[in-house]
Amino acid sequence: MLDAVVVGAGPNGLTAAVELARRGFSVAVFEARGTVGGGARTEELTLPGFRHDPCSAAHPLGVNSPAFRALPLERHGLEWLQPELPMAHPFPDGTAAVLARSVTETAASFGPRDAGAYRRLVEPFLPRWDTLVRDFMSLPLTALPRDPVTLARFGLAGLPPSTWLMRRFRDERAKALFAGLVAHVMAPLNGFATGAVGLVFALAAHARGWPLARGGSQAISDALAGYLKELGGAVHTDYEVKRLDDLPPARAYVFDTSPTALARIAGLGRYYDGFRYGPGVFKIDYALDGPVPWTAEEPRTAGTVQIGADSAEIGAALNAASREGRAPERPFLITVQPSVVDPTRAPAGKHVFWAYGHVPNGWTGDLTDAVERQLERYAPGFRDRILARATAGPPELAARNANYVGGDIATGSVAGLRILLRPRPTLFPYHTPHPAVFICSSATPPGPGVHGMSGHNAAKAVWRRLRQT
Repeated sequence: MLDAVVVGAGPNGLTAAVELARRGFSVAVFEARGTVGGGARTEELTLPGFRHDPCSAAHPLGVNSPAFRALPLERHGLEWLQPELPMAHPFPDGTAAVLARSVTETAASFGPRDAGAYRRLVEPFLPRWDTLVRDFMSLPLTALPRDPVTLARFGLAGLPPSTWLMRRFRDERAKALFAGLVAHVMAPLNGFATGAVGLVFALAAHARGWPLARGGSQAISDALAGYLKELGGAVHTDYEVKRLDDLPPARAYVFDTSPTALARIAGLGRYYDGFRYGPGVFKIDYALDGPVPWTAEEPRTAGTVQIGADSAEIGAALNAASREGRAPERPFLITVQPSVVDPTRAPAGKHVFWAYGHVPNGWTGDLTDAVERQLERYAPGFRDRILARATAGPPELAARNANYVGGDIATGSVAGLRILLRPRPTLFPYHTPHPAVFICSSATPPGPGVHGMSGHNAAKAVWRRLRQT
């Protein structure tokens, strides 16, 4: 009998398996797809030689993850590549604000009226960043805080809505960039703890950047799987699990799945009926005949580029998708241009690029024209560079990854208290009513992103259980 079986080979499932194997437990992972990866895959979606990331591409939380940093992933092929700028946010007038590694450079891009306010916001936390991120990503408490004072200060700044925090800024440049940071988790700007979201992304950039993995996000998943095999764990692909009886006998079963899929497979009845999914996304992967022709200079060297004219436009786009049930006319876009820093991703002189905008959960329309009209506002001639595109709305995203119910790449709404209390309001989010069944997906704290911390935290709950039996 195995000690633990993990269902789902995304970053969280693989991290949970690694953490258990490191502690001497026998572990096997079962994945429905033909390769490991979940939200961290790399595929040729458009043309031969163009290597795209179907979901996550830039990894500010990955490079800062306490879980990943404790593992020898570089030995198994993971190499982080740092673009010259972590992120840029262009404006219609041809200028741009930036999120740079340097706090001073970032503050200067906001202009003199907000430079000081930004420095006062982030600089107190940077000296204690490693301790703060460990404490923040271990909530609810899987370990006692190492620095409760700094964590409390962070909570005072971050728990109110981001719209409150943005009152510190006087000009739109800083407000728009910060609103865009919050929008990465698809939460309305006036939601609970959304200030913390923006702060975490900003601090992560100043601490270790927003890197990409050489060769694509698949390298992260492959490194985790390689280390797991080195530890004696097994990985089985093309193995769809429909019920617990499909799995070999084990002392614990750990699910890197959506809560609703877990309830169906494990026979948990209506346990997760209160769980809610958030907005979906409409994503386009592009093969380009050259770099994106940004009007502003700064986006040309940035790994990630946010597209939203101002905080009002960004807020309206989020509200349309999450509250009004319609696709925004001017979607807020998150875009990533991997080949700016990694030429192996495309043939010589060519580029890969992706963009996504928020849409209602389960939306079946086509946002391509709206996305490209937005891009043309900041990069005139963009359409002329397109060699091929691969579009994926909510139905296609859900078909590729069963965790993305209705196209929700966050695996659950982060609106209101759900940003912290997920998948249920409990201090034991990784447990289920079945004493041998656990959940480790991004539906659990600390939530979405390729960082493995949900798997890391869940593994703690599992090994404590195994040591009691």
